[in-house]
Amino acid sequence: MKKSVPSLVKDPELIKKRREQMVKGAVRLFIEKGFHRTTTREIAKESGFSIGTLYEYIRSKEDILYLVCDAIYEEVRDRLAYHLDTDNKGIDRLKKAVAAYFQVIHDMQDEVLVMYQEAKSLPKEALSYVLQKEVEMTEMIEQVIRECAKEGVIHVHDAQVKLVAHNILVQGHMWTFRRWQIQKHFSLEDYTNLQIEQLLQGVNHRLM
Repeated sequence: MKKSVPSLVKDPELIKKRREQMVKGAVRLFIEKGFHRTTTREIAKESGFSIGTLYEYIRSKEDILYLVCDAIYEEVRDRLAYHLDTDNKGIDRLKKAVAAYFQVIHDMQDEVLVMYQEAKSLPKEALSYVLQKEVEMTEMIEQVIRECAKEGVIHVHDAQVKLVAHNILVQGHMWTFRRWQIQKHFSLEDYTNLQIEQLLQGVNHRLM
């Protein structure tokens, strides 16, 4: 269930606007300094308003971290959904799904890095909700894999679908988490093509 972050302000549009400003400001600071070394006063300044105004929209710095993680997951999931080409059939659908996911992670790699580094600081209830967003993204990839298996273009048992989907997600994360090394040697296009090639070799191997 989505966590409710109390606000003293009652105007929904103003709450949305101010919290979007907070998220953008906080992401910049979390990238630079990390969650624990960033103060709420710094977040308020980076967001363009006073510390007093900030506390009209949230109760604590943990609330801001929750809003950051929630916003990032929402954007990654929404952009992935937008780029999944439902018109394609066969193996092209799976290839395009993987490429779309890797592109989204590439475009938001700083935000994704912050999310995974700092989410552990969330309270248990908020963390459970945020991690559910990743489950939803995994299920989107699972659906594509199942459709390809149903068409007979890949052969995976139902129990293997989740593992293949998780492998794809981890490969996307690796582009960000190991970027200090991987991005020296591969373009995103080359990395994507090589990972797809290995993925297809793995699922085709099950035909034997």
